[in-house]
Amino acid sequence: MTSNFRYIFYENYVSGFKNWDIDVLSNSLPSYFKWLKHKYLPLLVYLGYESDILELGCGAGFVIEFLKENGFTKVRGIDLSAEQVEQAKLRGNDVEIADVFDYLEGKDFVFDVIIALDFIEHFSKDELIPLVQLIFKSLKKNGKLILQTPNGEGLFPSQNIYGDLTHLTIFTPSSLRQLLTIAGFQKIRFYETGPVPTSFIGGVRIILWSLIKLAVNIIRLIEAGKTQALWTENMICTCDKPD
Repeated sequence: MTSNFRYIFYENYVSGFKNWDIDVLSNSLPSYFKWLKHKYLPLLVYLGYESDILELGCGAGFVIEFLKENGFTKVRGIDLSAEQVEQAKLRGNDVEIADVFDYLEGKDFVFDVIIALDFIEHFSKDELIPLVQLIFKSLKKNGKLILQTPNGEGLFPSQNIYGDLTHLTIFTPSSLRQLLTIAGFQKIRFYETGPVPTSFIGGVRIILWSLIKLAVNIIRLIEAGKTQALWTENMICTCDKPD
């Protein structure tokens, strides 16, 4: 007998597995928002403030809250976790409990941007092609998909890859490009997550991270005759639906 493990896990995903405290997370929001400002806001600067934005797997709505604080007025989200959706609603966000396949079905050419942070790794290979095709159809022409997912080529990927039993597929930039290309996406670009210069310590971390990348690329060059650009445990990817 098979069971839908997602509903079993996500029913108590936060309280059961994440040691989640909304007050603790709320206190860390200023730092997180500074990080988002450096990593994600530049990816959205071309948008009008009334652009239709959907976040898949929105959790407690912190990214939605960040976008609203930065002027975007039409931001909504979905998540399977009732615990997190409840908290997101209490914080004044437009969110609902929904399965992504059911929610996107029939919503053709609706969204200017779809954001999915720490989301696609929770799906099997059989699910990923129809999922990404649905996302593609749901975007308007010239719409953008923004992803964040564990980087299978990261320097220390094991914790992100194996630390959550609901992770089903781990990508490298190459394999993620394959998936997005099959769906029809173009202008596929990748970025590291990593430290940002929001403080003196952040600046030092950036310098040290650059030196570490140089060292491991030298090792990789000696071992395999090639280097790579992305070494962070997570990676950011953006891609566009063509006109």
